[in-house]
Amino acid sequence: MSQQTVDQVEARITQVGPVLEKARAEMARVLVGQRYMVDRLLIGMLADGHVLLEGVPGLAKTTAVKALATAMRLDFSRVQFTPDLLPADVIGTQIYEPKSGEFRTHRGPVFANVVLADEINRAPPKVQSALLEAMQERQVTIGDSTLALPSPFLVLATQNPIEQEGTYPLPEAQVDRFMLKLRVDYPSLEEELEIIARSAKPEPSLEGIVGAEALLDAQALTREVKVTDVLMRYIVDLVRATRDPATVVPELARAIEFGASPRASIALAAASRAHAFLDGRGYALPEDVKAVAPDVLRHRILPTYEAEADGIDAEQLVMRILEKVDQH
Repeated sequence: MSQQTVDQVEARITQVGPVLEKARAEMARVLVGQRYMVDRLLIGMLADGHVLLEGVPGLAKTTAVKALATAMRLDFSRVQFTPDLLPADVIGTQIYEPKSGEFRTHRGPVFANVVLADEINRAPPKVQSALLEAMQERQVTIGDSTLALPSPFLVLATQNPIEQEGTYPLPEAQVDRFMLKLRVDYPSLEEELEIIARSAKPEPSLEGIVGAEALLDAQALTREVKVTDVLMRYIVDLVRATRDPATVVPELARAIEFGASPRASIALAAASRAHAFLDGRGYALPEDVKAVAPDVLRHRILPTYEAEADGIDAEQLVMRILEKVDQH
C-alpha cells in the first residue's frame, strides 16, 4: 500500500469504524462489561499481534476470545492445555498410511485464524515452546515439511495467575512474543448482578460481522496510521528506560533485572497505531502510547529480587517510568 495522508487514512477509518463497533456490540451480547479486555483484543487484532490474558478462572476470558472470533467471522480453534499435552497435539504430526506406504501430514488445531490456547501455563514448557515458531514465523514444521499458517493468524492465550496450583511459568522467549499481556479483573457489583441475571437465559448465537479479508484490510490501514519521529523517540525512550531505569528514576537503579527488548518498541508503536485507529484518528498521540504501554511492557520487565522484596512489581515499575520519561 502506498503511503497515504492522515486525512486519507482517517477517511477510510471512518468507513471501517462502524463495522468494528458492530462487532463489538455483537460481543457485548455474551459479555458483560470487560470493555478494557475487548478493546485490547481488538487492538491485538488490528496490530496483528498475539495477546495473553491473565486472570483467575471464571472471568469470561475464554468466552471473550470465542465471541471475538465469531464476531470477526474467522476460523477458530481451541486447545485446552493440560500437563499431558504433547507438541503434536498442537501443531500436528505425520501419520503412516499402510495402504499407500506413505506418511500423511495431519494438521493440528494451530491451523486456524484465531487459536485459543486455554490455560497455556498448565502445560509443560516443551508444549508451550511448540507455539514459538508458529507465533513468530507464522509457519510450522512437521517432519520435513514447512507449512504456512492461515492469514490472519492470532494466538490468544489465557493463563491463571502463576501462584495457582499446577502451573508452569511461560518461557521468557515465548512471553516476549505476545504483543500484549492483559490483566483481567473481577467485574463490578452491577456487572456481576447482570451476569447472574443473564445466566438463567439461553446464550445467544452471535452473528459474524467482519471476515478475514476485511480484517486484513483493516490491519493494512492500521499500519498507515502516522507515528511522528518525535513520538517514535518517546516510544524508544520509554523502552530504553526499562533497561536502565536509573537514568529517569534514580531510586529504581537496582529495581529491574532485565528490561524490554527492541521487540517491545515495535509492539508499542504498533499497538499505539491500533489504539488511535479505534479512536478514529489517522495519527497516534502520546496518550495512545501511555494507554497501551502497561499492556506492552508488563510482561517484558523482570524486577530484581530486591524490588520484589520491597513489594514493587513490573506493573508499578512501568507506571513510574511513564510518569518520569519526558514526552519531548
